[in-house]
Amino acid sequence: MIDFLVANPYARYAALLALFAVVGGVALLVMLMTSRRVSLRGELRSLTGTQAGTPETLRSRRDDQWTRLVDRIEKAGLSLTDTKADRLRAKMLAAGFQSTAAPQIYTLLRLALVILLPSAFVGLNVLSGGQMSYIKLYIVGSITALAGLYLPAVYIAARIDRRKTAIVNGFPDSLDLMLVCVEAGLGLEAALDRVGREVAVSHPLVAEMLTIATLQLRAGASRETALRKMADSVGVDEIGSFATLLIQSDKLGTSIATTLRIYAAEMREKRRMRAEEKAHRIPVLISIPLVTCLLPVMIGILMLPAAIRVVRVVFPAMAGGG
Repeated sequence: MIDFLVANPYARYAALLALFAVVGGVALLVMLMTSRRVSLRGELRSLTGTQAGTPETLRSRRDDQWTRLVDRIEKAGLSLTDTKADRLRAKMLAAGFQSTAAPQIYTLLRLALVILLPSAFVGLNVLSGGQMSYIKLYIVGSITALAGLYLPAVYIAARIDRRKTAIVNGFPDSLDLMLVCVEAGLGLEAALDRVGREVAVSHPLVAEMLTIATLQLRAGASRETALRKMADSVGVDEIGSFATLLIQSDKLGTSIATTLRIYAAEMREKRRMRAEEKAHRIPVLISIPLVTCLLPVMIGILMLPAAIRVVRVVFPAMAGGG
């Protein structure tokens, strides 16, 4: 490898650039870690000095930067709007991206990866001095372009699955706490707020969901609207059923405590059934490596003596008889 770097100037320059990038990245990371608290304090001080009519937060500032980038690209003539914008927006919300520009950013990243991955492969091949035929270039370029097109979708799907699993696993505990709050005399809004603050450490996604619903209620939204938005934002069937039950209880005038008690018991039963389902799948999953690893060995052990006997006895007898 060292001889190749010494002989090839392009490879030597690429290695030096990579070393410089690693050292610069480490130094930048250390500087960011040491100055993070100072920069946050400075931003918070600047936020406190904004006008009362234009409220601003750190998250909104970061979102505005992406929004401005998307606006500039769209003004340049490249449309980043998806044909199924509503479905893509729902996926972004289920993945935890609350920004209004999240669908456009997702489309922009897919387009960028489709161009950058094949370009990076071709650039590395040129710097290494390798020869490549047009057929190989076409095949590898197509594979890397498809990878750049589908990698963001795979990441979003995995993120949605992780969030749904975390919410489903943590929601029964939140229901028990909500039931205690309601039976203690708190209203629905106060119970959501209290439970959201209590589970902020153990179940942060559930706490975020309940906190957003509480803020919408305090902003003047009706219970039905806030609960519907909460269910739509996470995309979990259990949360949708919970919102429907609370809306029906509110309209019909039934006891919310009774509704919560029954639904909490159902959620715990579903969680127990999911655990049992995973436990029952273990023998089937274990059988795959057992068959793959043990079956060839067992066949070899059983067949090897017969094969040796055939080689030593049958083949010489056949050769002598012939």
